[in-house]
Amino acid sequence: MAAGLGAGSQFSRPVPPPPQTGWERLRELWQRDERQRYPEETVNIFKAAFTAGLVGWLYGGLPAFHQARKAFIAGSHGELFQNRADAVQSAHRAGLRSFIRYGWRWSWRVTVFVTMFNMVSTGLSVYRNKTTISNFASAGGFTGALFRMHLGLQGLAGGFVFGTACGIPAGGLLILMQKLAGETLQEKRNRERRELYEQKLAEWQSRLSVTEVLGQTESNAQGGSDMRKRI
Repeated sequence: MAAGLGAGSQFSRPVPPPPQTGWERLRELWQRDERQRYPEETVNIFKAAFTAGLVGWLYGGLPAFHQARKAFIAGSHGELFQNRADAVQSAHRAGLRSFIRYGWRWSWRVTVFVTMFNMVSTGLSVYRNKTTISNFASAGGFTGALFRMHLGLQGLAGGFVFGTACGIPAGGLLILMQKLAGETLQEKRNRERRELYEQKLAEWQSRLSVTEVLGQTESNAQGGSDMRKRI
């Protein structure tokens, strides 16, 4: 009896995926699929954070490296070095210290800003199930205000305006890139869910047809056996 129930549940028709709520889509952002992969939106957040950290480090570190190196050369005329190579190495070490120090300062700030912006904009797009400029404008305003809130009400307002002004062109660029790709991430997710259901439905129909053929074959075999017994 248990085997019959198991077989019945195994060959039951797949249920179409129900419409998802905004909160369900948000939870899926941090859940792995059947292949142990995170959603593309989540992977993009991690990639953007890494790229932002690298760009921020170069933006803050390279000018500091050259400035520190020039300052060391200008202020070391009275120092004695063993040779020219020792002087060059000392200048490079001074520049490297400034590169690490100021590069790190810019790197973590840019990383946090970009990550917060992407998390808010992605969360809004996933929750609303559509990508619009208002999502990026809101994300930019929120992130900018949060970064400048320690300066008081004036800093909060300035950060909001600055973040919104940065979020609108950034959002427009991302939307343009998605349109050039042919579909948005929301459209891609819905298509993949539909294709997964169609695949499961096709597999169910294939198993059902095989079961019917086996049942017909068994029935014919039993009929032939009964005829031989009668003869």
